[in-house]
Amino acid sequence: MIEISSQYTAFAAQRVMARIESLAKISSDTDAMTRVYLSKEHQQANAQVATWMQEIGMHVWQDAVGNMCGRYEGREPNAPAILLGSHLDTVRNAGKYDGILGVLTALEVVAFLHEHQYRLPVAVEIVGFADEEGTRFDVTLLGSKALTGQWEKDWLERKDRDGVSIAQAMQDFGLDPLQISQAQRKKEDIAAYLELHIEQGPCLEAENLALGVVTAINGARRLMCQFKGHAGHAGTVPMQHRKDALVAAAKWIIEIDEYVPQADLSLVATVGYIENKPNAVNVISGQVSLSLDIRGPNDAVIDQALEKVLEKAQHIATTRGLTFESDEFYRIQAIACDENLQQRFAHGISKVQTTEKYLPSGAGHDAIAIATQWPVGMLFVRCEKGVSHHPAEAITTHDAQLAIHAYIETVLTWAQT
Repeated sequence: MIEISSQYTAFAAQRVMARIESLAKISSDTDAMTRVYLSKEHQQANAQVATWMQEIGMHVWQDAVGNMCGRYEGREPNAPAILLGSHLDTVRNAGKYDGILGVLTALEVVAFLHEHQYRLPVAVEIVGFADEEGTRFDVTLLGSKALTGQWEKDWLERKDRDGVSIAQAMQDFGLDPLQISQAQRKKEDIAAYLELHIEQGPCLEAENLALGVVTAINGARRLMCQFKGHAGHAGTVPMQHRKDALVAAAKWIIEIDEYVPQADLSLVATVGYIENKPNAVNVISGQVSLSLDIRGPNDAVIDQALEKVLEKAQHIATTRGLTFESDEFYRIQAIACDENLQQRFAHGISKVQTTEKYLPSGAGHDAIAIATQWPVGMLFVRCEKGVSHHPAEAITTHDAQLAIHAYIETVLTWAQT
């Protein structure tokens, strides 16, 4: 087996950090980092990544939806590939590392193989997905859904804030919207998908660990809920006669906050939106609309907790003479990461870190779409204070070095297959 020296990974980490700074300059905003789907910045980022791919001996192409792809052949031509990747697009006013770190560290895996003139029994492919965030057209995972044949036809008519449709933007980009299906890969082409990503949360930092193995990508349920009572004069209606919707909503929020961690520590629940009517200083609240977002790595556990939480809301409403209604408007199933790929990542981490940490991902990733076709595995890297989707997003060069070493070790496990 090839030795992976600390000198090599230190150099690789410095290169990754420099390239992150280089890509951060490719932004539509001069005072913030923003790079959206089918923009000139998307083209520029693809061109730069393509150059880096070519420098390490990869066959390079841009697919029918703008994903940037590269292939490093295995010992035999046309062998199935392990696909490494993440996304190159960003949210508005983004951090530098979300998605991009996964593409650049994947390049370092192939760079290591290329420098040592080493071929695996499988090919290694890298993809820089064109659109994971959905920032421009409000549809997420466009790149990975095209790769897996899940692109919806009506998406072509979706328009951005300037009234430009996806179809028109593709034509302006130099792509043919009638050829989207050409981006789909055959099932036999890919053996597995691996994605390295910043954690986007505080768990690794809290345990002073650089790396962790992802067990699952959380499923989620989102609901709009409403308590209806009776508005009334703030001075003339006694407390015992009130049907105050805001008090009921507040009581429910507290019960959610107390119940969910008791039900299962893997669950998280958030009330992030609230609208009070009439919202006047001298009027008792008559109606409150509020959102509920509940997530976890196990769908059965999510649904059981959600049922209980809604029962609590109904009980609060009934005992206070109010009504409660809820409408679920979003549901996505939890995605389990492949056990074998988890163990491969754990092996890689063991070479640089004495403690193995397994944790779910609370955020969505391209692996959600990829998992419909192929086994998926993810490696998390500590980020400062758990901050993400913000300019303060940060990792250390040392953690990047450990991540690159673990990633190379993980991919080298295929040498034994």
